[in-house]
Amino acid sequence: MTSKNLIDKFLAILLFVGVSLGVPHLAVGQENPFADLKETFENGAIFKADFHHQTVDSYTQDTVASDGEIWVGKKQYKVQSGPQTVVVDGKISKVYDQRKNRVIVSKYIPEEDDFAPSRILNGVDSTFVVQKEERQGDEIYIRLTSDDPFAIYQEVEIFLSTKLTPKKIVAVDPADNVITTTFEKGTFVDYSDGLFSLEYPENAELVDMRN
Repeated sequence: MTSKNLIDKFLAILLFVGVSLGVPHLAVGQENPFADLKETFENGAIFKADFHHQTVDSYTQDTVASDGEIWVGKKQYKVQSGPQTVVVDGKISKVYDQRKNRVIVSKYIPEEDDFAPSRILNGVDSTFVVQKEERQGDEIYIRLTSDDPFAIYQEVEIFLSTKLTPKKIVAVDPADNVITTTFEKGTFVDYSDGLFSLEYPENAELVDMRN
């Protein structure tokens, strides 16, 4: 699995997490947590954390892992992992590869991103349902499943602290590969100008795929 594929898998989970559990004011047992979630992101909250991400192949048991830092908003996200930085602002996707000193710019199409925050927050993706939501010791556990044969994941398990800070997400895809993401120093921050900007050297090669 290439580093790009690993980041793609991580982004799918990251975006799902960003809109599925990032609710700093959610009361456990509340009947409409997604309503509070929608309000949280509509008010401009940004989830920021360090992460460790790994994918285990169900057939070979091969494991691919990466570490980095993430920021997730309602329509924007940024991932810094090793030499690669990915930024989406809701309209444009930019990827900078430090090794190749290259920036790839492309048009961002929300309709083709099944786990974009905007799609879930607007109720477009209704394939996932909450099967379980309970307190387990010093954690809160949420299990979501989908019966849709075209869903990118069959099951997603979410582990939160008692303060509702994301700690770990375990996802299983249709091939039974297990994708685990753990978070450290997770917090919600206010949006600021430049937060989702992409920095790269002036001599970087620019490849514009929008034309």
